[in-house]
Amino acid sequence: MKKNILSITFLLFSSLAIYAQDKPTLSNVGNDNTNQPSFKFNEEEYNFGTIMQGDQAKHDFEFTNTGKEPLVISNAAGSCGCTVPEWPKEPIMGGAKAVIKVTFNSAGKQGVQDKTVTLQSNAKQNPMVLHLKGNVDKPIEQPGANPNNVEKK
Repeated sequence: MKKNILSITFLLFSSLAIYAQDKPTLSNVGNDNTNQPSFKFNEEEYNFGTIMQGDQAKHDFEFTNTGKEPLVISNAAGSCGCTVPEWPKEPIMGGAKAVIKVTFNSAGKQGVQDKTVTLQSNAKQNPMVLHLKGNVDKPIEQPGANPNNVEKK
């Protein structure tokens, strides 16, 4: 019985010691380079308001590389197939501006939406996450409308 209690106590303290350690995150590894590229977005979140189901919401996220070294975006991925980013493939020099273009297709969506675009780069903020938020309303069916698009004879 004493062995079981000692074993449990040892496991408990070992777990606490492991979780108490500071772990480096992707966003702070190598941040001691003062020349390292860095994103400075005009906005990291855009609210497109309310759109009708099937409409597209588009937004340009403008940013500046506030570092001295060239900023290279290696990948940009939407949170689902309905959110498509376009990003500069060439390096963005220090002090230069660029744009991430995002298109959200609301087909099949309804209600509150929070879609993200995750940027992988050599910037201090890696990964960088942008948000496209809003609401999608379902169109109101008109009385007498034919929802199946079948001709009536």
